[in-house]
Amino acid sequence: MGMWASLDPMWEMPAEKRIFGAVLLFSWTVYLWETFLAQRQRRIYKTTTHVPMELGQIIDSETFEKSRLYQLDKSTFSFWSGLYSEIEGTLILLFGGIPYLWRLSGRFCGSAGFGPEYEITQSLVFLLMATLFSALTGLPWSLYNTFVIEEKHGFNQQTLGFFMKDAIKKFIVTQCILLPVSSLLLYIIKIGGDYFFIYAWLFTLAVSLVLVTIYADYIAPLFDKFTPLPEGKLKQEIEIMAKSIDFPLTKVYVVEGSKRSAHSNAYFYGFFKNKRIVLFDTLLEEYSVLNKDIREESGMEPRNDGEGDSEEIKAKVKNKKQGCNNEEVLAVLGHELGHWKLGHTVKNIIISQMNSFLCFFLFAALIGRKELFAAFGFFDSQPTLIGLLIIFQFIFSPYNEVLSFCLTVLSRRFEFQADAFAKKLGKAKDLYSALIKLNKDNLGFPVSDWLFSMWHYSHPPLIERLQALKNSKQD
Repeated sequence: MGMWASLDPMWEMPAEKRIFGAVLLFSWTVYLWETFLAQRQRRIYKTTTHVPMELGQIIDSETFEKSRLYQLDKSTFSFWSGLYSEIEGTLILLFGGIPYLWRLSGRFCGSAGFGPEYEITQSLVFLLMATLFSALTGLPWSLYNTFVIEEKHGFNQQTLGFFMKDAIKKFIVTQCILLPVSSLLLYIIKIGGDYFFIYAWLFTLAVSLVLVTIYADYIAPLFDKFTPLPEGKLKQEIEIMAKSIDFPLTKVYVVEGSKRSAHSNAYFYGFFKNKRIVLFDTLLEEYSVLNKDIREESGMEPRNDGEGDSEEIKAKVKNKKQGCNNEEVLAVLGHELGHWKLGHTVKNIIISQMNSFLCFFLFAALIGRKELFAAFGFFDSQPTLIGLLIIFQFIFSPYNEVLSFCLTVLSRRFEFQADAFAKKLGKAKDLYSALIKLNKDNLGFPVSDWLFSMWHYSHPPLIERLQALKNSKQD
């Protein structure tokens, strides 16, 4: 009885204090859980210093050590950046950072002649200042990650000037999308009546479909150069494979990802009969500029003995063979097209929109609760934007954690199915070798703690994917 009796004073507290305390408690509980998982994985990085016997034919000791050190550095960075983020978020809540920023945005609007009745205008100023604050506080961490960790391990290809220009461009493009969309969403909620949640959901659905449609054609080219894949054997075989599974392919692009990073990727996009495939140049052995001789790029004459070459040149020459050959690229695309053929993309959209509808429905039920606003320092007003922030980010956080884990589990299942689809296309052997190459190129560490991987990995661990492919790999 004593333990339960000690909880009585807590339940006698005002509702807003209980809500605020619960939000902080849950936030720190999640942080400590994530830290516990990260430390389990970090122990794997520190203690697994030799290639395990089952991986002996897959990865050489030099690559294994490189990937181990890379992941150790990333783990250390993740710990400190995560701790900072949690402390920053806690201090913002404890010292009333959200109501302060709302009042500050109100003063800005007032000085421009907009009174309290212009809530949407004030909301946009609030969003602009909040995202600016987030960008500025995150900038040192992003700089360190790019120019220390990624640079140290050979992935960064950016100059500081390129990085800053890119960051400013991203911020401007984000505001150009975020502010108009937010203003329309707030307006719909204001005038939507009792069923505003349906209209708000339909609006966000339409926006997401439009963004998916225009992203690769109009937004992504603002940051990276997209060029059509040149005519040749690879393009011809991609078209043949797409036709064999009725994939409505219209264009194949190569994106110049190598100007910012040595990491590789591939994806497809588009709706209905207008599908496009995008290949990173770092994925293609024949097209990656990272495979060109560094001397050729710098105009240096080749030396027979390598004497006088910088360490950077030696490292690039030594590791210049990056990416996959044509057969392996086709196998990777076979996997990606498997996601389309098996309906994974449509299923993910349906799950996302069902979740979005549920969240807007619950938001409609909770938006009238004044104690939710009071818990975060809003005693005299209940701005719609603040209600969205409180309910979606804080009140829904337990639900969001559970949903995220379920989607991670589902994603791993989809990855196995896509691998199996590539096998049916006769690509098992090439996908097997492609996965090994991509793991090496990206310095993925092939050993993982079971609990960490279960909670975090959206893709199955490398060894599990290879084992599934090996069972029916062609000779």
